[in-house]
Amino acid sequence: MSTNNLSPKIFACSQSVELAEKIAKEYGAELGNVKTTHFSDGEFQPAFEESIRGRRVFLIGSTFPNSDNLMEMLLMIDAAKRASARHITAVMPYFGWARQDRKDKPRVAIGAKLVANLLQAAGATRIMTMDLHADQIQGFFERPVDHMFASTIFLPHVKELGLDNLTIASPDMGGSKRAYAYSKFLSSDVVICYKQRKKANVISHMELIGDVEGKNVILVDDMIDTGGTLTKAADLMMERGALSVRAICTHPILSGEAVDRIEKSSLIELIVSDTIPLKRESSKIKVVSCAPLFADIMHKVQENISISDKFLM
Repeated sequence: MSTNNLSPKIFACSQSVELAEKIAKEYGAELGNVKTTHFSDGEFQPAFEESIRGRRVFLIGSTFPNSDNLMEMLLMIDAAKRASARHITAVMPYFGWARQDRKDKPRVAIGAKLVANLLQAAGATRIMTMDLHADQIQGFFERPVDHMFASTIFLPHVKELGLDNLTIASPDMGGSKRAYAYSKFLSSDVVICYKQRKKANVISHMELIGDVEGKNVILVDDMIDTGGTLTKAADLMMERGALSVRAICTHPILSGEAVDRIEKSSLIELIVSDTIPLKRESSKIKVVSCAPLFADIMHKVQENISISDKFLM
């Protein structure tokens, strides 16, 4: 049999097994077997327990903290390369270090570029991801990058809410493009929050550009970390006369006291995807799975079918 006709193999990094199982089920395949040996000093070694010679392999793993998650992906890519895999696709629903996409002050690293170089050096021949913090990160790679938009999975949910007087909001200036894309499909107004920071994750001042009085507002962002920005924005909008405030955030990092902040805030609902497993459930947090989207893209890549429709917000 020609290697081109061999079915692909799907493997999971340890931090993304639950999501990988969903993706494999949607794809119509079983997860491949990976065994990881752990040493007493913290070192670990993943090994494929089946042949992948001549196959396309999909390695599924988000690289959220800690850094072991990135290291595991790099080791699995290298192992696949040395096991003679034909194509190695790193499926990274959440691409970590993406906030370090430029030198915004002296003597700092451009972490996103470094991670891109590491993935390519390890042997990745293709990257799949969703809602990068900055679209231009795709340019850090010399390999094909399939960058999907989470709006594909979130917009149907928003339409089901049937909200009148809907307004889409961006929690900062950098997310205005995303907010305008949502508003275009929902035929809604847009407002933008302008914030100033004392330091990372600490907001000193926030102001609202636009009118939210009598509106049902949906904040959209690519990630939620500490929850400080979103909850402050939601409280500000309710003070300015909004009827309700919801939020859509693709990647639920939810570090520190984030979940507590959400539960105490004016937010009615936080809608997230499962690119990162929830550390703690909450009645205010609704998870919409990205598994069908990634399974569909993987099918199309395997069959060499265009995926351009998935690049449209």
